[in-house]
Amino acid sequence: MDGGAAYNPRTVEEVFRDFKGRRAGLIKALTTDVEEFYQQCDPEKENLCLYGFPNEQWEVNLPAEEVPPELPEPALGINFARDGMQEKDWLSLVAVHSDAWLLSVAFYFGTRFGFDKADRKRLFNMINDLPTIFEGVTGAAKKQTKEKSSVSNHSSGKSKSNSKGKYSKAMQPKEEDDDGLEDEDEEEHGETLCGACGDNYASDEFWICCDICEKWFHGKCVKITPARAEHIKQYKCPSCSNKRARP
Repeated sequence: MDGGAAYNPRTVEEVFRDFKGRRAGLIKALTTDVEEFYQQCDPEKENLCLYGFPNEQWEVNLPAEEVPPELPEPALGINFARDGMQEKDWLSLVAVHSDAWLLSVAFYFGTRFGFDKADRKRLFNMINDLPTIFEGVTGAAKKQTKEKSSVSNHSSGKSKSNSKGKYSKAMQPKEEDDDGLEDEDEEEHGETLCGACGDNYASDEFWICCDICEKWFHGKCVKITPARAEHIKQYKCPSCSNKRARP
C-alpha cells in the first residue's frame, strides 16, 4: 500500500489527477485484470481491501494497521462475498464501494488542504464529468447516453431533448409516440404553431404538448422548463387548466 502514501496533492488539479490515477487502477482491476483480481480475493483469507494508486496500479491487501489510517480506507472484506453471489454482481458491488472510496479520498485531500467552497465545487464538477467505476464495469454509461434523448418521452410522452442538450423540433416526440398514424401528420410538422404566441417552432427551443387539447407550446410561453417537464406525468396547458377549474 505504498503506491500513494508519499504523495499529497495540494491543488484542485493535483487532487483530480490523483483521483484519475486511482480510478484507472481500480477500473483495470475490475476489467482487464479481472481474472487476477478474482483469484487474489480468496474468501479463505482475512479481510481484504482493493486499493487504487495514483500511478494507475491496483492492489488487494489487508487494511492499514495505523489507527486512524493516513487516508480513508476502502471497503473491508470484499473477498468474503466473492463465492456467495454471481461474479458480475460481486464485481458491481466492489465497483460501487470503490466509487465511494475515491470520493472520500479526494475530499479528504480537499479538506486537509483547505479547499474553499469554489474549489470543492470545481473538484466535484471535474470528477462528475467522468463515468463512475460502476458505470464502466456494468456498461451503464453507454446505456445512459442512449437513453438521454428519450427521458422526457418516458415521463410525459410529449416533451423531448436530445443527448447534446439542444431541443428537438416540436413534432419529433409525437412522431416517436404515434408510430403508424396517417402520413398527414408528417406534412404538418413544419407548420406547427405555438398555442400561446402563434410563432413557428425553432429547432433550438424547447416545446411541450398539452395532453388534453394536444396543442404545442414554447416552453418559455407556458413557463415550463425541460427539467420541470421531465417530472410532469400529464401536462395541461393554461387554457385547459382554467376550463377544468370552472364550476
